Amino acid sequence: MNIRFTKMHGAGNDYIYVNTIQYPIENPEEVAVEWSRYHTGIGSDGLVLIGASKTADFSMRIFNADGSEAMMCGNASRCIGKYLYEEGLTAKTEVTLETLSGIKILRLHLSKDNRVDAVTVDMGLPEVMGKVQLGDGYGFAEGISVSMGNPHLVIFVDDISGADINGLGPALENHPLFPNRVNVEFAQILSNGNIRMRVWERGSGITMACGTGACATAVAAAYTGKCGRESSVIMDGGTLKIKWDETDGHVYMTGPAVKVFDGEMVL
Repeated sequence: MNIRFTKMHGAGNDYIYVNTIQYPIENPEEVAVEWSRYHTGIGSDGLVLIGASKTADFSMRIFNADGSEAMMCGNASRCIGKYLYEEGLTAKTEVTLETLSGIKILRLHLSKDNRVDAVTVDMGLPEVMGKVQLGDGYGFAEGISVSMGNPHLVIFVDDISGADINGLGPALENHPLFPNRVNVEFAQILSNGNIRMRVWERGSGITMACGTGACATAVAAAYTGKCGRESSVIMDGGTLKIKWDETDGHVYMTGPAVKVFDGEMVL
C-alpha cells in the first residue's frame, strides 16, 4: 500500500506526518525506525500520526527515531496545526489536539495569503519538581527537573559551546533518578535575558530543537530567578517564544511551522 506523507519541521525539529484517518499504520514503532533513517529512509526525528479523537478535534501520536513512543512534542503539535488547516481538514484557527499528555489548544496565526506561518500552543501547567542532585561522574552537581507532560532535566551552564552533549546526553537520559529516561536540556542565560539551549531528546539523541524542552527550560529559568516569565529560547534550528503566564499558570509556546515536501512510501 502506498502511504502519503508530509515532511515538516518546527525550528529544525523534523518529523514525518501521516494522516491515519486516510492511511492507517498498524506497526508505527517499526515504521518510525525504518522511515527515520537518513540514508535508507526519509530521514527525520520520528513519525507523527494524525488521527481522529473522541475528546478533541484531532489526535496526535509520536514515535521517536528509535521506535519509542513520546508523550508530547511541541514542535510537532505546531506542524499539525499547519497541516490540518492547509490540507483543508479544518477551517478552525483554534484547534484542540489529543495527546498522551492531555488535550492541547493550537492557535493558528495566518499570513495575508491565508497560510499558517506560526502557531501558539497552550502547553498546559508545568510540574516543577525543583533541583535534583545528579551525583558524581556527570560534570554537573545538579539540574532542574520539570515535566511538560513528559520529563525534562534542565542543566544551566556558563558556556554552552563547551557542553559535552554527545557524551553527557545519553548518560543523563538514563540517569537512575529517571527510570523511564528523560529529555536533557543544556541552557545558557544570555546577557539580554534570552536563553541559548541545546537538547538531547529521549529516544532521538541530539535534535535541532525541542518544543517541550524549550518550555521546560524557560520554566526552570524563571523558577530559579535566572529569567523573567517571558523569554526567547534559541536552539540550533530556530527560536521559540515562551510565556509562563502568571494568571492561569499555563505555558504558551509560539513558533514557526514549515512544510518541507510531500511524498509516498510503500508499506
